Amino acid sequence: MSKGITSRKEDYSQWYNELVNKADLAEHSAVRGCMVIKPYGYAIWEKMQAALDQMFKDTGHSNAYFPLFIPKSFFSKEASHVEGFATECAVVTHYRLKNDGAGKIVVDEDAKLEEELIVRPTSETIIWNTYKGWIQSYRDLPILVNQWANVVRWEMRTRLFLRTAEFLWQEGHTAHATEEEAIKETEQMLDVYATFAEKWMALPVVRGRKTENERFAGALDTYCIEALMQDGKALQAGTSHFLGQNFAKAFDVKFTSKEGKLDYVWATSWGVSTRLMGALIMAHSDDAGLVLPPKLAPIQVVIVPIYKTEEESKQIGELVDKLTSELKQKGISVKYDDRDTQRPGFKFAEWELKGVPVRIALGARDLQNGTVELARRDTQTKETVSSEGLADRIENLLADIQQSIFEKALAYKNERIIEVNSYEEFKEVLAGEGGFISAHWDGTVETEKRVKEETKATIRCIPLNNKLEDGTCIFTGKPSKQRVLFAKAY
Repeated sequence: MSKGITSRKEDYSQWYNELVNKADLAEHSAVRGCMVIKPYGYAIWEKMQAALDQMFKDTGHSNAYFPLFIPKSFFSKEASHVEGFATECAVVTHYRLKNDGAGKIVVDEDAKLEEELIVRPTSETIIWNTYKGWIQSYRDLPILVNQWANVVRWEMRTRLFLRTAEFLWQEGHTAHATEEEAIKETEQMLDVYATFAEKWMALPVVRGRKTENERFAGALDTYCIEALMQDGKALQAGTSHFLGQNFAKAFDVKFTSKEGKLDYVWATSWGVSTRLMGALIMAHSDDAGLVLPPKLAPIQVVIVPIYKTEEESKQIGELVDKLTSELKQKGISVKYDDRDTQRPGFKFAEWELKGVPVRIALGARDLQNGTVELARRDTQTKETVSSEGLADRIENLLADIQQSIFEKALAYKNERIIEVNSYEEFKEVLAGEGGFISAHWDGTVETEKRVKEETKATIRCIPLNNKLEDGTCIFTGKPSKQRVLFAKAY
């Protein structure tokens, strides 16, 4: 099979777009800026969803669902929130169409909404309006709710999975009696995201806090995980927000404490989206196609038979049935590609493109010798091994591949965290291979904005494990107590 994928070095952006398309993950839809997630792509998202959903439930959260439409008046109640999303909002103004008599379908001006509705870009406002009816006393707290949903942010420049007008995500919204409890929740969910990224996605991340300029609209503090893609650009992989009492005050959500005092509720929100699909693709894949960590691969093992006669095909099938049963008992997903419409070479290339972690080739000679050919996708290496104890061998191999993919990405991330001490050094790194640039910053929004205007690099985060050190801002020369991480980002 001819893959025809542009190499990463030649054009990383083109490589990404072609890979998403040729690996059958997603495609552009007829609606501007929106995508169709194809079955193979959605199967990966479902595995992400299942793992995260279990982690949320293990930390005491329950799923609920809230309306897609939000009254416009709700957005004006939290000033910084509406300011942060105003330019991306899709607005519903009418509820009916009609035929104009000349065969043309037009908006019925008699069907104008009394109050315009916003198609949710995020759900804080509708949820906190709802929570007002749920909370009266400290006995009603905490509320630990998550929602799996779609949201709309009217992006002008889009890219499949990374930035689309509509995307899928989860958004957690919790309510607490104390500031300390809300902050603990915010930090806990950051840990959940980081664990998922590293243990399931094999994606090493930096845990940090956003600067004031980069915080979520309406938050007092935003925690984040930042990952590094193979082109040296950063990608924000998840955020967890401490909202303080801002939304409780905006929607007048109060509770009576144990001491009988009336106070506003403390809030958090946190989310990840189908942008994680983009991170998964860009962090690990190569010029031959996807490289999927076994934990998220829809198909973990593919078996390709090689035969000339019907008798050989039958004998191979019997061995495959036994092996498939053993693998499934271990919770390993397996596909037997016995299509007679394609040659083995075509199948090898197809499953390599789709990132299946382990491939088994099995022919008549293998049957005689009691062997199979075992190929691993991450290193593109293969070996002939005994068919005895094969299921156990594959189980161990999958664990090794998962760890190996993570360690490769970790080595790259660590190699591309580069300390600089001058603005010239800073610009040189950006003009080269990029990466996370560790540099001193004077702490002002003005400096942050100037650096972004001049270089397109932003402060990705202030790492949580930062050590304090005296230095001078690379841009202004003013005193600084710690380094932050800059990068160009998606």
